[in-house]
Amino acid sequence: MKQRFAPEKTVLALSIASLFAGAAAQAQETGDAASPSATSGATATVVVTGTRVANRTALDTASPVDIISAESLKTTGSTELNQALSTALPSLNFPRPSLTDGTDTIRPATLRGMAPDQSLVLVNSKRRHASSLVNLNGSIGRGSASVDLNTIPSSMVKTIEVLRDGAAAQYGSDAISGVVNVRLRTDRSGGEGTVVYGAHKTEYDLLNDAAPAGASWTAPNSRKRTDGQTTTVSAWKGLPWGETGYITLAAEYKNQEHTERAGYDMRQLYPKVGTAYDPRELTINRFDAWYGEPEVKQSTLFVNAGNNITADVKVYGWASYQKRDARSAGYFRTPQDVRNIPSIYPDGFLPIIAPTVDDYSAAAGATWTAGDWDMDASIVYGKNKLSYEIQNTLNRSIGPTSKTVFDAGGFGYDQTVLNLTGVRKVDAGGLASPLNVAVGLEARREGYQLNAGEPDSYRYGGVVLANGTPAAPGAQVFPGFRPANATDASRNAVGAFVDLEANVTDQLLASVAVRGEHYSDFGNNLSGKLSARYDFNKTFALRGAVQNGFRAPSLQQQNFTSTSTNFINGVPFEITTFKPTDPVAVALGAKPLKAEKSTNYSLGAVLRLDPLTLTVDAYRINVSDRIILSENLTSTAVRNYIVAQGFTGVGGGRFFINGVDTKTTGVDIVANYPLNLGASGRFDFTLAGNFNKTDVTKVPTTAQLAALNPAPVLFDRLNVLTLEKGQPKNKITASVNWKLAQWGVTARATRYGEVLSPGTTQAFDFLIHPHTIVDLEARYAVTPKLSLALGADNLFDQYSETLPPSLNATSNTPFANYTPFGTGGRYIYARANYSF
Repeated sequence: MKQRFAPEKTVLALSIASLFAGAAAQAQETGDAASPSATSGATATVVVTGTRVANRTALDTASPVDIISAESLKTTGSTELNQALSTALPSLNFPRPSLTDGTDTIRPATLRGMAPDQSLVLVNSKRRHASSLVNLNGSIGRGSASVDLNTIPSSMVKTIEVLRDGAAAQYGSDAISGVVNVRLRTDRSGGEGTVVYGAHKTEYDLLNDAAPAGASWTAPNSRKRTDGQTTTVSAWKGLPWGETGYITLAAEYKNQEHTERAGYDMRQLYPKVGTAYDPRELTINRFDAWYGEPEVKQSTLFVNAGNNITADVKVYGWASYQKRDARSAGYFRTPQDVRNIPSIYPDGFLPIIAPTVDDYSAAAGATWTAGDWDMDASIVYGKNKLSYEIQNTLNRSIGPTSKTVFDAGGFGYDQTVLNLTGVRKVDAGGLASPLNVAVGLEARREGYQLNAGEPDSYRYGGVVLANGTPAAPGAQVFPGFRPANATDASRNAVGAFVDLEANVTDQLLASVAVRGEHYSDFGNNLSGKLSARYDFNKTFALRGAVQNGFRAPSLQQQNFTSTSTNFINGVPFEITTFKPTDPVAVALGAKPLKAEKSTNYSLGAVLRLDPLTLTVDAYRINVSDRIILSENLTSTAVRNYIVAQGFTGVGGGRFFINGVDTKTTGVDIVANYPLNLGASGRFDFTLAGNFNKTDVTKVPTTAQLAALNPAPVLFDRLNVLTLEKGQPKNKITASVNWKLAQWGVTARATRYGEVLSPGTTQAFDFLIHPHTIVDLEARYAVTPKLSLALGADNLFDQYSETLPPSLNATSNTPFANYTPFGTGGRYIYARANYSF
């Protein structure tokens, strides 16, 4: 099956190309019927995502596109784009894991239950750069490196278009599950300042372990918290540039305190004094972890500009910079933990991971007319850099002279994209409309760098513990990257596409797109898409698409590597996340990564019964050779095999590998109903849902590992079940916006379906049952310029089920990281907006 898949997709792409080579078709999978967060005028909103035809409206497209307005982004307490989109779109999920190292700071979102890196992000229809972080720990999106949408301030957003369909034939790599296109403000006058302040005011239940025999301390059954205080100050301003141009500026500052959702630690924390418990056991704070939201201090600047130089020539561009300082915690090291040095931390310590993220972007382009062609040329640069500082920790192997703050190194990713696109209309006999022809070229250069930390962050200092075993080397919680891990890699890619779209008849809209790409590291790819829409009348239409797509292996997946030292019977062994091309990984069966391949099928209906609009879109996405991060292969059999291959001092590790096949099926439903009751105000009702199921149909194996006795599992049940059941089976949102004179109210209820937090065996599985989260916001316009709002997200303070002590032995993590709505509880906020 795996060997047949790629040729089948090539045949599909070539068949589409040859079938429509001289005929009419459309080049896109454009807009959706009105989205859950579309403005009341969604039926007349022009979309640009998924189509290169001008003036295509949201309800007239061949593929579903949700339109989220700037106003709808405000009706939530969070100013994060990812969180606001998750609230607005049932098909988009944004879990908020904790105790996951850098993923606490750069959290990925998913579309239609796929991986975070299987959806494409655009800004003003241009490819956005990914983050430098590859997610390595036990959370949704393990092994992926995705775009960080939270680097874009919501104050700079005009609208967001979310194409819920594959689009690799139009946009290239990553667009397997869909496309998110952030359209920036283009104001040349006016402006707005916003201040938002909020905090979590919550109470959560505890399931406590029993106290040790003879201990006298007891635990509460619940805990009340007021924390996570967050202040966000933002503003945007439009300025004129000449007679027709604009310069729109935006700035944002965010200060967020951490939240604590730890359990009550019932363990013995201090060594006994003789046969008695240390008296400090009764006075130490046993809520000793930070499980929850990180501390964040974040500053963002953004500018977007454009101007008509002549009647036919326009120049445009944008630039942004964000600096994010975050602090999140690892697991608490108790006073008597062998990893602690009591002379440094007599009461134990909570190690802090403190990343600093710097994100840059800049774009410049021009549009002009050349004969019948509308031309667009642009260059876009983006860079994301993350550096780790590890605080409140130590290197146990150095002893009492150990530092407590370490530079652990970091990594960076950069991308430069050049585009040239031409669009024109051609009169073609036999068609009901001119044939829209779009052609384009793209060249892309990507770079990835990994930098080593200071020596004390990773080295073994020579200390031997009292039991004769060497002490753990490196900074506790996050040993630094070593010089051997340092990387500086790059690649180039070039692509070309043809995109055709037309009305074959007055009722039948058809589109076809074909795109070929060449990557300097893994080779070639050819993608094609065929989509159509048939309007039976002004009320009812059917639409559908078939396509093949791909996702190129990211430079992060190909080049990330890290090493730690484990002592086994006093002998040091290096445990490594290997590059797939590392000789040890190759000996274990790793191969150079190749592209993931997908085939997408969709069929939908659009119903317009003015004022009611309803869209229903079913889909199936088959992906072969998904890239995953293997299990940590450290068994005795693996270690002996590595030694037999001539490698010494290597205790095993993990690596990225192709080989997982999945089938995802689902349906999206969106219904909008505006109702104007005159003196009672205007109501906008939305009911939307996503129903999704993923099956893993194949897992990777290697002949080398299969021959061992016992043979280690390369991709175990925990990771299989994460793909299949780690995201909600369904997500349903019902909302209403009410407006009357100066008053406004938004009420929203989101039901998250069942989620499984899987374990290594069935005994450690934990089922998260469906939960409904209610949000409520009230607004009042004090003057035409000043408005105030008061709201609560998660009004009724819902949490997922508390983990039992058997799944939370340290008490540090009382809730599952797979909880789809986070672990913050109720969040109360106030907002003031002033227009100028």
